[in-house]
Amino acid sequence: MAFGAHGITATVEGDANDYLGKGLSGAIVIVHPFKGSRFDPAENIIAGNVCLYGATGGEMYLNGLVGERFCVRNSGALAVVEGVGDHGCEYMTGGRAVILGHTGRNFAAGMSGGIAYVLDEDGDFPLHVNKEMVELESFTNLEDQKLVRQLIEKHVKHTGSQRGRYVLDNWNQLIEKFVKVMPMDYKRALEEQKQEAMQAGAGLLQEVSHG
Repeated sequence: MAFGAHGITATVEGDANDYLGKGLSGAIVIVHPFKGSRFDPAENIIAGNVCLYGATGGEMYLNGLVGERFCVRNSGALAVVEGVGDHGCEYMTGGRAVILGHTGRNFAAGMSGGIAYVLDEDGDFPLHVNKEMVELESFTNLEDQKLVRQLIEKHVKHTGSQRGRYVLDNWNQLIEKFVKVMPMDYKRALEEQKQEAMQAGAGLLQEVSHG
């Protein structure tokens, strides 16, 4: 499923190959194991390498682990997955990625935009991050929490993920285990936009009061 446009929903029962969701531009992609499978999806590979390469929009929900370079050059897609290999979110410039488990090494290398949220139950995630362009922040912002919970709810709805259900059922205990991966340049740009919006609003109020 590549270059999927808005209005398309593609569901894969089984596993998927490399480049799943390449250039995704608005479609929803759902991947889950075959019904009746006895293995734990959260500990098994469901899709290959380079998923969501160059995606500009859309959503992806993966009930299982994926290979290397997940979300590489993603500029707008939303994604939920239960673990990724090396180089996750490499060169990402936009979008949001929620990872409900372990990551490989060199996470966020060259990541200049977008945000990733990683559930770090074991506390070793910082050891896998390339911190050249990103900062690791606590998961305390209410808007972040609302977004992540909504995406996990969609993940459970679309895939039946037991891992996702576990996170929702234990949300109050696990919420402090999430780590927010924020590109430093992207953070500055968002802060500048916020300041400009506040100044524009103040100026409008001043014009109204003088009018």
